[in-house]
Amino acid sequence: MTYKTGSIGNFMRWTKRVIAEPGITDATPKHWFDTDATAAKGLGTKASPEAMVKLLSAENLALLHLIQTQRPSSLRELAVLAKRQESNLSRTLKKLHEAGIVDFEEGAGRSRAPRVSARRVILELDLAGPDSVVTVDRLKAS
Repeated sequence: MTYKTGSIGNFMRWTKRVIAEPGITDATPKHWFDTDATAAKGLGTKASPEAMVKLLSAENLALLHLIQTQRPSSLRELAVLAKRQESNLSRTLKKLHEAGIVDFEEGAGRSRAPRVSARRVILELDLAGPDSVVTVDRLKAS
């Protein structure tokens, strides 16, 4: 989901621009919020652009690749494959789930199999203001 943060003044200037140039709406986020916290409430995502950058570390990208290619049947199996402790892995997967990147399939008993549910994450960081944008392109359900 793509969103943009900004003040009411920013939104008013954008609205006036859309009236003058209707074609610009194709490349503009459809959801506007005053802060990342408000966006998290409205969209159900808990990851700000800054948190997303931290979350997508080289280690976690390797973990996502491992999930995608090996398709482990449980958290325990993933822990063995990744050579990481289950508790540490569980916290990481929870954060990836909250960010809309990982989902879980129910397995035998109480086991849950992690699955990558996003194709790409696009971060557009506004280095001079509060207008950062986060997009998580989720995979289509098969």
